Amino acid sequence: MIQTLLVRGMLVGVVAGLLAFAFAHTFGEPDVDKAIGFEDSAHEGEAKAAVAAGQPAPPTQTELVSRPLQASIGLFTGVVVYGAAVGGIFALVFAFAWGRAGRISPRALAAIIAMIGFIAIVVVPQLKYPANPPSVGEPDTIAIRTELFLAMLLVSILAAAAASYLRAQLLPRFGGWNATLASAAAFVIVVAVGMAILPSVNEVPEGFPAVTLWQFRLAALGTQAVLWATFGLLFGWLTERSLAAR
Repeated sequence: MIQTLLVRGMLVGVVAGLLAFAFAHTFGEPDVDKAIGFEDSAHEGEAKAAVAAGQPAPPTQTELVSRPLQASIGLFTGVVVYGAAVGGIFALVFAFAWGRAGRISPRALAAIIAMIGFIAIVVVPQLKYPANPPSVGEPDTIAIRTELFLAMLLVSILAAAAASYLRAQLLPRFGGWNATLASAAAFVIVVAVGMAILPSVNEVPEGFPAVTLWQFRLAALGTQAVLWATFGLLFGWLTERSLAAR
């Protein structure tokens, strides 16, 4: 059964990747183009200033992959592969939780796992370190920014796992509602402490359009929302149909 769920999860992940690609291409790529335009304008201004001061113009960066290719095949491949991988992991988590979560339908369980995963893996890390378009962030700090994001992601995942375990321990004594509230409060506290300890990063260049930055971050969050909503709804529906047929 685990193998069946794994294959189903990866196939659902491919479908989720296709939907997420359509969303990202429609709502995210226009803001990426605006950010790249801002970066090009900044480089042109630096070059003109250097020439006016009698200094050599800064070297232009070589584009390894063309922009149209990035926005089409590159984006499509990345999102679909990511969706298939996360869909497989989602299926394994579902297989582990099925039978341990009490009397709950496959649809409800898949929706709960998707909601927890979206909050822990996407929302919480992006609250601390939101997604940035090109030209936002110094190239020399990419490594440390990646490490900080992964650290926040690890804190969030561990907090979600601990909260789930805490709820299971409190459930027999305090009931579902109180156990859920207590575990949610514990999750929020741990995440808040992690956010307070980890340093903030603010490398938005002066003059960068605030609307472009805001719209890009909304599009990035929306792309992830499409992915996780598809995991929760489509995977749960297919699994429930399969079990009913048996």
